[in-house]
Amino acid sequence: MPRGPLPEDPAVRALIQQARAAQLSRRGFVAGAGALSLAAFLAACSGKVGGSTAASSAPTAAADLSGSTKALTWANWSFYLDEDDDGNYPSLQSFIDSTGIDVSYDVAIDDNNTYFAKVRDQLALGQDIGADVVCLTDWMASIWIQQGYAQAFDKANLPNASANLTASLQNPDFDKGRANSLPWQSGFAGLAWNKEKLPNGLASIDDLWASDLKGRVGVLSEMRDTMGLIMLSQGVDISGDGWGDTEFDNALAVFDEQVKSGQIRNIKGNSYADDLKNEDTLAAIVWSGDITAINAEVGDKFGFALPDSGGTLWSDNFMIPVGSSQKANAEKLIDYYYEPEVAAQVAAWVNYITPVNGARDAITAIDPALADNQLIFPDEDTLSQAHIFRTLTNAEQQKYSSAFEAVGLGA
Repeated sequence: MPRGPLPEDPAVRALIQQARAAQLSRRGFVAGAGALSLAAFLAACSGKVGGSTAASSAPTAAADLSGSTKALTWANWSFYLDEDDDGNYPSLQSFIDSTGIDVSYDVAIDDNNTYFAKVRDQLALGQDIGADVVCLTDWMASIWIQQGYAQAFDKANLPNASANLTASLQNPDFDKGRANSLPWQSGFAGLAWNKEKLPNGLASIDDLWASDLKGRVGVLSEMRDTMGLIMLSQGVDISGDGWGDTEFDNALAVFDEQVKSGQIRNIKGNSYADDLKNEDTLAAIVWSGDITAINAEVGDKFGFALPDSGGTLWSDNFMIPVGSSQKANAEKLIDYYYEPEVAAQVAAWVNYITPVNGARDAITAIDPALADNQLIFPDEDTLSQAHIFRTLTNAEQQKYSSAFEAVGLGA
């Protein structure tokens, strides 16, 4: 299954860099009883979320035992690593075979906030969270870095990343110089539909609110994606500074109406895929590459498109949690995925944008057609339809997250 790297076109580089600077989120909403509300956590944080200064009470990093222990756990999202028909991960197995480091791949992340809620207390104490490598979205990575929950890299252990990280991603405002994070993949949020049930497809966000779809619509638990797409449909430039509470509240009113009326059936993270496959939902706001992965499972059943008013763009990042005792081993794993041939192997399966220079050339050995896939290597025209949810102030983050959670918890 296809997906891929960042083109070197200046417009592409500029847009991707804007995405990093805007600290896009991919998934993030607390929806479980007893889970820590993101808004409550933000209210307790000192300083501006997205700042570069770690908390004064940041925990101490664990001692590195990589020399004596050759095992680590990688926490990631579903549909996010190359996989064969037997459920194995070929690129990861090659790493294990070549290094002797045993890697447990844990599909543990369904949503930035629910994952954070599960591990926050251990992070604050500097304890092992059961993962030595995690992949989280820019804005959540920013919180981890600010609070001192991510270990600083030893750049000497990352020669491939130093050589091959695309230039536009090297200095995001939340982690200058990539001291604590490295990009894993990027992608779009847009619309998906069941082609058997909806042969005419979807073109706009308003199409989700059609009467014949009542109770069969899914949206993402990521506030920036769901609210971002609704705001775009109302003519708001979500990447600019010219909007605020009024524009957000206008979009929230639509979201609230569709939840209360029963038009929206589910608000979920990665588990939205199950709803599409079992036809609980026939149309949804989704993440681009996941639909290719789902289609590989069930046949070419689902369509994907950016709405006519535009989609969002996000990215996720490698980090090493403060309590991990496998730092050098984790760095070796991260650096392995910055080999262009390995990055191309992953891109060809996951169908997301890779940050590795050279992967586009390498992917032609797998399938030359992948170099022209707009979900993998978007050109300037495609990227003109992608918009970045601007950086929020700490006060906005608290307010908007609380408002989104309040509607979502009523679903």
